[in-house]
Amino acid sequence: MALAIVQALAQEEGAAAPVSLPRLAKRLGASASRLLRELASMGEAPLGGQPGPGWVQVSQQDGRWLVALTARGRALLPPDHQKQ
Repeated sequence: MALAIVQALAQEEGAAAPVSLPRLAKRLGASASRLLRELASMGEAPLGGQPGPGWVQVSQQDGRWLVALTARGRALLPPDHQKQ
């Protein structure tokens, strides 16, 4: 699921803009709660005493949950998708 999230964010993002959680959930056919659980393991926050990989950043703005790829997340993509 992590790779699917990274790929979906790469396709959805315009100039590295965040994507709303409901939009991402709809694109992936998954519930927002399932995505939030997966995103928790993909961010920078430590889990089990180990830092996360820092592939995504989840934030809340004006009551909306937003998800964006970080530079580390874009590094997982093929070179032609790393332009942003």
